This record gives sequence, structure tokens and C-alpha cells, in this order.
Amino acid sequence: MLAKRIIPCLDIKDGRTVKGVNFVNLRDAGDPVELGAKYSLAGADELVFLDITATHERRKTLADLARDIARHLNIPFTIGGGIRSLTDVDVLLDAGADKVSINSAAVRRPELIDELAYAFGNQFVVVAVDAKFVDREWYVHLNGGRIKTAHRLFDWVGEAQERGAGEILFTSMDHDGTKAGFATEALARMSDQLSIPIIASGGAGNKEHFADVFTRGKADAGLAASIFHFGEVGIGELKTYLAGEGIPVRPVG
Repeated sequence: MLAKRIIPCLDIKDGRTVKGVNFVNLRDAGDPVELGAKYSLAGADELVFLDITATHERRKTLADLARDIARHLNIPFTIGGGIRSLTDVDVLLDAGADKVSINSAAVRRPELIDELAYAFGNQFVVVAVDAKFVDREWYVHLNGGRIKTAHRLFDWVGEAQERGAGEILFTSMDHDGTKAGFATEALARMSDQLSIPIIASGGAGNKEHFADVFTRGKADAGLAASIFHFGEVGIGELKTYLAGEGIPVRPVG
């Protein structure tokens, strides 16, 4: 079994790391570059940086951030926010990002996944999916959860894989920031359906939740924000616990 990855996520608004509950009530969590460097030293396997206020006009700002991050990190990182074209991705990869995350733009124009996979390779393309459980069905949502789409979650991730996505980053909006555990049933179903890696996001509150998402949820990576940002669980502590539970993780240091 491949080692499970621990991935801190840094949501960025106006140059600062923020964290909320169910995508609202954001509070400041620090400088993203400083936090990223700290997590790198602490033993994180990868990092994800998502500019939640990114626009086309701010593409240069995101590239500058990627460049700054790359100078301070020695682990892979994914960056996303407002990516809509091959040019956007080219700029970010050139600035030092290892992968890019696309979300709303892929839902609105699915051909973007094909184009990016063909131009750069599917290993560079992470399709992020935000979903809510509505009327006994998971539906994909856009714009920080404000727009419900007609896309059913499992149909959409299947299409994303077929079009060339290298990974799926699935966030359960119902679980996000609640610290009540991941959406393990949905993740397990997704894992059985797909052949590409799945990053689980939304709901991490303690070490046991990670063990649960890697066993019952069958996820390849566990992503979290607030428990790392506010010192509730240390990455080294988490990895020691997971190894003790028989879950393969990369050693710290």
C-alpha cells in the first residue's frame, strides 16, 4: 500500500491565510508563506494553496505568491484560484508550482481538463470538487458553495477522470470546518469508482478522523486546515499515531 499523504491546506484571501466553517465566518490564520515553510519542516507531504478571492486580473498576484512559496519550500505544492486557461497554468508552473487545482472553471467548461492534461500531463491537474448533500444526493457547488449546479458528484468526478484529471480533491461542504470527521461514505464510494488518487477534505478534527478517512474512507490523502493552523494537532504527532495504527505514512524528517 502506498504511503498516505498529510496535506495542510491554506485558503488565501487578500494575501492572508483564512479559515471558516462551512465556507463562511472566515478568520485570519497567518501568513501563507510562513505557514507553508513551517509545515514543510514539520513533515507535511504536500501543501495546497487556494486563493479564494482570485480573479483573472489577479493572475500576477497568484504567480508572485507561487514564486515566493517555491523559494521557501522543499515539498510539492498545489496552487489554485481563478484558473481558467492554459496561460494561467503555464504561468503558475513556471513560477514553481508542482500542480494546479481547477474547480469552477472546469465545471463551466469541462474541456479545460482535457486541454490541461494534454498540454502539461495529467499529473499536474488536480480537479477540486465542492459538494453538498441535498435531497438525498450529492451535488457539485460553485463560488464557495453559493451556486448549486445540476452536476451529481459521482457523475462529475467520473467525467473529470475520463477527461484527464490526475487527482480529485473532494471537499464536503457539509463537513467543512465542523471538526466532526470526513465524509467517509462518499469518499469510499468515490474510491471504489475511480482509479486516480483522492484527496479528502472537510471535517478533520482529530487524529482518529484521519485514521478513519484512510481506512473506511479509502482516501489517498487527508487534507486539513484549522487543526494545523491553530495548533490543535501536530503533523509529527499525527503521523506517529497513524503509523501506530498500521497506516503507512512517510516518516518525518
